[in-house]
Amino acid sequence: MAASIKRLGKETLIYGTSTVLARLLNFCLVPFYTYYLLPGQYGIIATMFAVIALLNVLFLFGLDQSYLRFASEHEQKTDVFQHCFYGVLINGAVLSALLWLGAKPFAALIGIGAQYSYIVHLAVWVLLLDVLNMIPFTKLRLERRPWYFAGVRTASIIVNVLGNIFFIAVLHKGIASILWANIFASLTSLLLLSPVVWKELLAKKPHFQKELARSMLQFAWPFVPSGLASLLISVIDKPILVHLVGLSQVGIYQANFKIGVFMMLLVSMFDQAWRPFFLAHAKEPDAKQTFARVFTCFVALGSWFLLGLSFLMPPIIQSNLFGNFHLINPNYWSGLNVIPCVLTGYFFYGLYVNFMVGPVMTKKTRVLLWITLLGAAVSITTNLTLVPHIGILGAGWAVALSYGAMAVALFRFTQRNYTLPYEYKKLAGLAAACVLSAAAVYFTGRYTPQYVLSVKIVLLCAYPLWMWLIVQIRIPAK
Repeated sequence: MAASIKRLGKETLIYGTSTVLARLLNFCLVPFYTYYLLPGQYGIIATMFAVIALLNVLFLFGLDQSYLRFASEHEQKTDVFQHCFYGVLINGAVLSALLWLGAKPFAALIGIGAQYSYIVHLAVWVLLLDVLNMIPFTKLRLERRPWYFAGVRTASIIVNVLGNIFFIAVLHKGIASILWANIFASLTSLLLLSPVVWKELLAKKPHFQKELARSMLQFAWPFVPSGLASLLISVIDKPILVHLVGLSQVGIYQANFKIGVFMMLLVSMFDQAWRPFFLAHAKEPDAKQTFARVFTCFVALGSWFLLGLSFLMPPIIQSNLFGNFHLINPNYWSGLNVIPCVLTGYFFYGLYVNFMVGPVMTKKTRVLLWITLLGAAVSITTNLTLVPHIGILGAGWAVALSYGAMAVALFRFTQRNYTLPYEYKKLAGLAAACVLSAAAVYFTGRYTPQYVLSVKIVLLCAYPLWMWLIVQIRIPAK
């Protein structure tokens, strides 16, 4: 068990290299955007990328998950790759043509205005190129080739960042610059992944297998509505905010939301390695004990990240460490209070990813549709209820509550269908430590900022020791 967990940790770190670099460089672009773009302009880009995220699910149609599942079991892995890749290509081409032709009414529908139809045209290329990268990326994950995966991702990220700087600061192309940078980044990935793609496409003459295609589509399609519902939780707030509080508030919200997304670093790193890991170890005698132990370790590390980012990011942003330059332009500081809410939401999403072992191992993936629809319903309801009263903070609460609801629902399903021996006493100890630390900071709020910061640092330094003691303690079985 220990060796398996160590390997998972190693692969998580390797996959995470590219993920961390992507998030860090995107974080570096946040101050860049806030100093070069007005809140209203940033709001247009935030809205467009929220829509791109939703459309990406339709373009991909769950075929990456289908490839991951069937290639791990099917003897003819080349056939699986070809069916998935050509399926994504055909589906993407059809949807791209429809979106291109309807760009003006679509731009008006999402709230950015028909005059920005050229933004939709650029978004079409971003979508098509992104989904063509997904199947070869998934192949690298399944074959446990994390260094190749991380290398391609890193090159793409560097191109994206340099493209943003070049198009915005040098060529002064405005908001279209961000989309152009993404297009060139995706082209870079596809070029670097071409050896993987051509090896599979040229390995044998394509032959359509009706039964294989039917089985893969049957497995894949539940990921479409569930993926849409899941994404609604993190992106539906932008279109709602556009109509309730305007594009400028969307820009302010997005700048702070991006910083809150730092919690997603840990979750993304873990997720890249977790799904191939539990598929590979599911048949081992102590598999369930291993999965439960992994969950305890994730909660321990994740809760520390949650506290650290919640405590320190707002004061760092407002500090004068960089002289007159701040991590976020002061024009965006009114949204700092959404950061802890978004962090909490992504921590709950990490729990949800852990519980994904249940529906995948039992092949009952259809339940994901209902669980994520629950999360989407909570998100939409909370946004519509709270945003008119407390503004963008309501959108932050919606992220936390909706992911929390999803995690609870998937936990109940997993324990009923694929029961795991979670270490509940240790988990309770970790939860108590996290809540007490947050409460201690809250009740010292009336003191000077310097005193409050000192309390935060002391608590964060002590937390790893408490965390280690809880995780390592031996609780005798009854």
